[in-house]
Amino acid sequence: MRTTYMAKPNELQRKWYIIDGEGKVLGRLAVEAARLLRGKHKPEYTPHINSGDHVIIINADKVILTGKKLQQKMLYRHSGYPGGLKQIRYDKLMQTRPELAVYKAVTGMLPHNTLGRDMATKLRIYRGSDHPHQAQQPEVWEM
Repeated sequence: MRTTYMAKPNELQRKWYIIDGEGKVLGRLAVEAARLLRGKHKPEYTPHINSGDHVIIINADKVILTGKKLQQKMLYRHSGYPGGLKQIRYDKLMQTRPELAVYKAVTGMLPHNTLGRDMATKLRIYRGSDHPHQAQQPEVWEM
């Protein structure tokens, strides 16, 4: 073969994977999820094609943060107006919306363009251990 193989979007087979977040460190969980969403675990990985698989993360409320991150790490957002900076500490965020903490960690590791936003649509995060995707027969991804 003299040319580099580039996968076509219609040649790809998408699988469903489930990752259990119980007792996992947030950053390490996000790395594995982003890797699956990008498709880097496949031999036919092509950087400019959305070749990744669907990822379901369960038990997002049982994800842990190491060190003093619960008390010191902040989530920032801005309304766009002067003085519109909003901030929330991760200890409060993990109590109220742990899915958002996991989502921000995973999407921060994806490309920041339309391809990355398209990959993020294949990510599903649930607080508990039950999810409505039994029909897709997801495989368990061991970290």
